[in-house]
Amino acid sequence: MYIRFQKGRYFMETRVLTAPGLGSSGPLHWQSIWEQEPGIIRIEQRNWHAPVCADWVAQIEAAVAAAGPQVVVVAHSLACIALVHWAAQTKLRIRGALLVAPADAERPAFPPEAKGFAPIPLQPLLFKSIVVASTNDSYTTLERTRFFADAWDSRFVNAGPKGHINADSGLGEWPEGQKLLKELLLDWHTL
Repeated sequence: MYIRFQKGRYFMETRVLTAPGLGSSGPLHWQSIWEQEPGIIRIEQRNWHAPVCADWVAQIEAAVAAAGPQVVVVAHSLACIALVHWAAQTKLRIRGALLVAPADAERPAFPPEAKGFAPIPLQPLLFKSIVVASTNDSYTTLERTRFFADAWDSRFVNAGPKGHINADSGLGEWPEGQKLLKELLLDWHTL
């Protein structure tokens, strides 16, 4: 999905990068469905099943560097946490981020195969962002996700009872998420 903005005689294109969480996003996940649109590209990770935060951050850095500053990153679950780690150390800029169902890497039941994601950075993000939470997410609580959104200076959206907002949630294309992405792409005033 490229959005073209005309400014004078030049066009700026906003690109979309998806960042799946632990295990990646399968074919029925809304991220995979969105990636069927031209211009939506997945940030690939070397190891989806035993992730190391520093490695994931390096892959985000490379993908954003290749895409340029007019990019919106759509992260899910553990990739949300990797993205805030990236934001805390990068010199690159992005247009915005949609952070969906951030997994709480500090909870006691956090998967032991994922290394280096805690502590979670709590600095305000230097780009527009929307954090989407579910009331019945098994990887965090609604209150904890609201805490993250406040710390990151992000708009908070309660999506209702949608589980981990993944393929198991049966969201298909997830039109509500597409609307939030469009808000970031078009810089709508609702932010």
